[in-house]
Amino acid sequence: MADLVMRTAIGNYGQTKGLKDGTATSDKFDMEHIDVSPVTSIFRRMVRGLEFDVCEMALSTYLCARAHGKAFTGIPIFLTRSFYHGGITYNQKSGIKSPDDLAGRKIGVRGYTVTPGVWTRGLLQTVYGLDLNSVTWVLSGDEHVAEYVAPPNVVSSSNGDLNAMLLSGEIDAAIGAGASDSPDIKHLFSDSDGADADWFNSTGIYPISHMLVAKNGHLESNPWLAGELFSLFQAAKKPYLEFLHSSGDKSPADQALLKMAKIVGDDPIPFGLDSSRKTLETFINFNVDQKVIPDWVDVDDVFAAI
Repeated sequence: MADLVMRTAIGNYGQTKGLKDGTATSDKFDMEHIDVSPVTSIFRRMVRGLEFDVCEMALSTYLCARAHGKAFTGIPIFLTRSFYHGGITYNQKSGIKSPDDLAGRKIGVRGYTVTPGVWTRGLLQTVYGLDLNSVTWVLSGDEHVAEYVAPPNVVSSSNGDLNAMLLSGEIDAAIGAGASDSPDIKHLFSDSDGADADWFNSTGIYPISHMLVAKNGHLESNPWLAGELFSLFQAAKKPYLEFLHSSGDKSPADQALLKMAKIVGDDPIPFGLDSSRKTLETFINFNVDQKVIPDWVDVDDVFAAI
């Protein structure tokens, strides 16, 4: 057993299976895996209590936490990605028919700083011309970073259920509300997969959802740690990618990644800054423009060197 043991909280994914079952290990440190469900609880516990040495973190939560001086730093290990056209829903009784109809409306989202919200608002603004300041953003939850103060056109609801808010008319549209059985709730984009592919093909942007962070104290005491983590996660990912592209039964999560691979290429979960610099710069711009963080930050300053 190594002298250094890292309390680690990450989700259960194909690309992390080897880390959790012990087939991918480091001779420099051991991982003590802490199971946390849902994964979003990891973010809050790290931001508010620094409970873990290494953990999964939503990208915009990290940027916001960094702006508020939280003592951890990003590692360019991007655990999950997603496209966001399919996450926008609306109540058909609102009269909404297209993105043009969102101006001046009330749009619900779990938290203003959550990553799906930032990506989706950026998409609606830059591709479909939505004036984000014309919208009232209605929150069904609070922010992971307790110190964060939202812009004046952001309000909180006492209702924690975005679909219920849609059905009651409290909001006109929602980001990330999830599935609904109601015939009144519709997807804004009837061909969201096609819209996602068109956006990627025209911009090269492949949205990052979750990443990895490590406590600053460990990174400072062990300058090799970021590089070792990167190598370790790459080693765990390699056999999963081989499995993903092999024949045989695949889980819904596997199928979702294969679906994205048809758009972005054979590796739907790329790590490292080189392939993601434009994506990260775009996302940082979105965060500044939406007032999630106060100032532009350089990509190389946001992540530990590996």
